[in-house]
Amino acid sequence: MNTMALYLIGDVQGCDTALERLLDTVSFSKSRDTLYFLGDLVNRGPDSAGVLRRLMALGDAAQCLLGNHDLHLLAVAYGVRPAQRGDTLASVLDAQDRNAMLEWLRQQAMALKIEQPGHTLLMVHAGVLPQWNSATTMALAGEVESALRSTKLLDFLTHMYGSQPMAWSEELTGADRLRVIVNALTRMRFCNAQGEMEFTSKASADAAPAGYMPWFDVPGRKTVQDTVAFGHWSTLGKLDRQDVFALDTGCIWGGCLTALRLDGPRADQRWEHHSFEVNCDAADRL
Repeated sequence: MNTMALYLIGDVQGCDTALERLLDTVSFSKSRDTLYFLGDLVNRGPDSAGVLRRLMALGDAAQCLLGNHDLHLLAVAYGVRPAQRGDTLASVLDAQDRNAMLEWLRQQAMALKIEQPGHTLLMVHAGVLPQWNSATTMALAGEVESALRSTKLLDFLTHMYGSQPMAWSEELTGADRLRVIVNALTRMRFCNAQGEMEFTSKASADAAPAGYMPWFDVPGRKTVQDTVAFGHWSTLGKLDRQDVFALDTGCIWGGCLTALRLDGPRADQRWEHHSFEVNCDAADRL
């Protein structure tokens, strides 16, 4: 008898045919299983609208995070940010059901959490600052979610962009506070021991800029006892540690699309898991 399964899925980025093959590979059942998407649902791939329509049709069986490309789509759609070279968002922006897709996107999460006795799985798109534990991360993510769903959406999107402030402080308020939260959750790769973020480098983890390190290697980070799952970092690729699952395996760059099935915590409270991948060829991209 088949039992319920939980799957984490890395950056889809508009590659709907690859996503369809991945769901077939894992024999996904909408009535039985739950999918957790780690953000960057859209852009760069050929069919962002197809991905959004597929996820919308899955209802509660698809729990989705927002990544930087998803926020970019909202900013472009609401006229506060120009489209960029390389964007492939027309399938959403020109669609008759555009408003339904954008409204659905506004309702998605900035962080998600699964708790089992004695252990937490925290999901974000990019990273978690070293000063934040899982409860703080969820609370701060909720502040951004509230802004996205409010009547002040345009104001939020207008002030969302920028790399300052570079570090978190409890004293931050207004647009600066929300910007730091967004940058950590959707853009961060490297930071220093004090939690100051660096946004220039997109290199692999072993090529950190001087004075910086991958956010998950900062000594004493407050989520080290949890497992943090994230995407965003295609040059990092798949990373499978006791405390970290990295699942952006570069679908749009000729890599693969990855799903990680969670089979529950072991006796040591770390998650049993098994990965599935589908290769992505040119037809899956553009």
